Amino acid sequence: MRKVALVLSTVGTVLALVVLVRTFAVRSLQVEPAAFDPVAIDAAQAVERLSKALQFKSVSDDDRSRMDPALFEALHAFLKASFPRVGTALTQERVGDWSLLYTWAGTTPKAEPIILMGHMDVVPAAEDSLDAWIHPPFSGAIADGAVWGRGALDDKSSVLAILEAAEALLQAGFVPRRNIYFCFGGDEEVGGQTGAGQIVSLLQDRGVRVAFALDEGLGITDGIVPGMTRPLALIGLAEKGYLSLELKVSQEGGHSSTPPRETAIGILAKAVAQLEDHPMPGKLDGLVRRTFDYAGPEMTFPMRLLFSNLWIFGRLVERELARSHATDAGLRTSTAPTIFQAGVKDNVLPASARAVVNFRILPGDTVDSVMARTKTVIADERVALTILPGAQDPSPVSSEASAGFKAITDSIRQVFPEVAVAPALMIAASDSQHYAKIAKDQYRFAPIWLSESDLARIHGVNERIRIEDYVRAIQFFAQVIRNSAGTDSA
Repeated sequence: MRKVALVLSTVGTVLALVVLVRTFAVRSLQVEPAAFDPVAIDAAQAVERLSKALQFKSVSDDDRSRMDPALFEALHAFLKASFPRVGTALTQERVGDWSLLYTWAGTTPKAEPIILMGHMDVVPAAEDSLDAWIHPPFSGAIADGAVWGRGALDDKSSVLAILEAAEALLQAGFVPRRNIYFCFGGDEEVGGQTGAGQIVSLLQDRGVRVAFALDEGLGITDGIVPGMTRPLALIGLAEKGYLSLELKVSQEGGHSSTPPRETAIGILAKAVAQLEDHPMPGKLDGLVRRTFDYAGPEMTFPMRLLFSNLWIFGRLVERELARSHATDAGLRTSTAPTIFQAGVKDNVLPASARAVVNFRILPGDTVDSVMARTKTVIADERVALTILPGAQDPSPVSSEASAGFKAITDSIRQVFPEVAVAPALMIAASDSQHYAKIAKDQYRFAPIWLSESDLARIHGVNERIRIEDYVRAIQFFAQVIRNSAGTDSA
């Protein structure tokens, strides 16, 4: 027994030493920021222009017949008048009723172009939430060091910041070597089919193939990732797929006084409960693993020890991440029942019951694999499954070794030297999904600071962007243009 104890003690000591050595030996993956020369901008005027843009009620709607093209035309006219140098030097085209395509011609036509993206449409502000807004949602109020209104974070700030950057660079005499496209969708919030979809079709018809596209998506998290010693900028290399499944049960109806042992509602409720009780397996690999490869060295000691030794602590880390619904969504294909419909009267057995379950599909899973697993988990032929429109597999995973990723990373570190950078998975959907047809790589990053409270502002009440953050966002886009289109090497 003494020998066994000695062996176990020796193994434990060696293992502890290996863990400590790996923890302290891990090197930071952060690039050193190069010299940064900010472009000259009039911050007060830029903020005023953003304020006015937020006052346009460019709300998108699933029923596009309820969208008013005149509202978007007015916004387009405002942008044209606000950026005269852009209007002169770039070609501007209206695509469909709501979207814009700008072309900035470069001096080297053979060089692969790049795309910078944003969207001009916004979600509505719910009527029952209006009293909770500090400033009305379409006021564009400038107050308390911020600009307030729907679209301040999602995503008019990106559109305006890109145009501000271009206007400032043109004033400074900058000429790009490669073509640059600004693609501003008008229906991103409802899928982007007639906005981004039509822009992509137009560019395809012209034979355009780009090195990379940069869209909104992830941002600079501040105090959100546990253990980080500084803010973390997350660049989305991929986004989850999307699947909504209709579950329907049809049974004999009748009077509630003589119910069968299993009703349509009961059968359907069991099916939904089965899906919630048996979520898709979690995976601490792929992009999630790469995020912590980058973030781990920037964490406090206890967290750095864990993330530097996932070979031994992987299960523990996965369990801890699964405790929060926000981080758990990055580990697995998520399962979310969103609709349940049945019955019309309290004493009548419904002949049918219907539910909708929404899945956000992790790279590595597919629409087909999620469908197959759903059938297995429910294991009841009485539950009919139908795939609803809009289903799509996860996007391809873009390269973190490309010149485009380097240009974005360099720009973040130059404009925001106090932050760390990491590749990541985007769990929501964006217009970038459409650009896989013409872009070698697609990146999802908006240069906005997001605290825990800011996350609730996106699509919520009191959406606003701090003035300081907006001014730095303009500098970021100017630097991306310089780093990626200023030389033929990008």
